[in-house]
Amino acid sequence: MKQREPETTETKEPRGRRIVIRRAYDYSLLFLTFFLVCFGLVMIYSTSSYNATKYYNDATYFLRKQLIFAVGGMVLMVVVSKFDYRITNHPLPVIKIKPLTLLYLLCAVLQVAVLFLGENIKGAKRWLEIPGIGSFQPSELTKICVVLLTAYLASRAPKALDSMWGFVGILVRVGPLIALVLIENLSTAIVLAGIVFVIGFVTSRKKGYYVAVVILGIAGVAAMIMAEGFRGDRIDAWLNVETHPKGYQTLQGLYAIASGGILGKGLGNSVQKLGFIPESHNDMIFSVICEELGLVGAVAIILLFLLLLWRLFVIAVNAPDLYGSLIAVGVMTHIAVQVMINVAVVTNTMPSTGIPLPFISYGGSSLVTLLIEMGIALGVSNQIEYRE
Repeated sequence: MKQREPETTETKEPRGRRIVIRRAYDYSLLFLTFFLVCFGLVMIYSTSSYNATKYYNDATYFLRKQLIFAVGGMVLMVVVSKFDYRITNHPLPVIKIKPLTLLYLLCAVLQVAVLFLGENIKGAKRWLEIPGIGSFQPSELTKICVVLLTAYLASRAPKALDSMWGFVGILVRVGPLIALVLIENLSTAIVLAGIVFVIGFVTSRKKGYYVAVVILGIAGVAAMIMAEGFRGDRIDAWLNVETHPKGYQTLQGLYAIASGGILGKGLGNSVQKLGFIPESHNDMIFSVICEELGLVGAVAIILLFLLLLWRLFVIAVNAPDLYGSLIAVGVMTHIAVQVMINVAVVTNTMPSTGIPLPFISYGGSSLVTLLIEMGIALGVSNQIEYRE
C-alpha cells in the first residue's frame, strides 16, 4: 500500500554532517482499520435489517446505533494516536498519579460494580447501564488496561521474565482484573490471559517454563467448564451439534456457510439471517459473510485481518523502546485471539462462546475499545524515527 510521505526534520551531527529524521505515521494501518469498520457497518445493516424491521419497524435501527460508536471511536483513535504513548506512565501534574494507575483503579471499580449493579441480559451480568448512552461492558475497557499494564511491567524488568517467578510477579498485579472478569465472562478472561501470556513469552529469553504455564492454563479452563453445568452443555452441544437443543445457532450458521459456496449468494441475499440465526449481527456475523460473499469473501476478510496484524508486527519490531513494542504485541494478540476464537466457534471447530469478530460484529463497547487500541498502536508508530 502506498504510504503518505512522512514528516521530516533536519539536524546536524557533531562533525557537521546533515542527517534527516523521518517520522512515518502508519497510514496503511489506519486505512485497514477504516475499511474493516466500514465493512462491518455494511454487514451489520445486511444482517440486522430484517429483525430491526420486525421488532423496531426501522431497518436501520442497529446500523444507526453502531454508526454513532464507529464515528466516535474513529475520532478517539485519531486523537489518541497523536499523543506519546509513554505519558501513560508519567505522573499527572496535580495529583501525582500515573494515568495507568488511574485506569487500573477505574477498571477494578467498574468490574466490581458489574457484579452488584450489572444489567442481567440473557442470564449474564456483563453490562452497566449508562443513562443517555446505553449498555456498557467494562471488560472491554479492561482489555486496554491489561495490554498497557502488562507491557509496562514486562518492559520495566524484562530479564525477570527469564524465570517463572518473574511471570508470576506480573500475574500477581494483572491477575485481580482477570479474576474479576472471569467471574462474569470466561471467554473474555481467556482473551486477557492470552494477551498476558504472549507479552510475557515475547519478552522472555527462556521459553521452556511457558509449557507449564500452558498446561496449567488448559487445566484451569477445563476445571471451570466442568464446575459450571451450562459450560458442560456447550461441550455436549459442540460434540452433538445436530441433535443437542443448544446447538441450534451453530447448526444454522453451518447451513449458512455451506449454502454460500465459492462466490456466495450476493450481498443482502442471505436466507439464514431471516430469523434462523438468532441475532446474526452479533457473534455469528461471519457465517452470514460466508453465505452472502462465499468462500472468496471469507478468505478476503481473513487476509485483511492478516494484513492488519502484519502492520502491528512491523510497529512492534520498529518501536523506539520495549514498552512501545510490547504494546503493539498486546494489541496484535488481542485482535488475533478474538478473530481465531470467533471463526472457530462459527465453524464449530471449538465450543460456542461469546466473542465478537473485531471491527465487524455489532457492539459499541467492543468497537470503541478496539479503535482506542488502534489509536495507541498508531501513537507508537508515530514515535518511530527513521534516520537518513
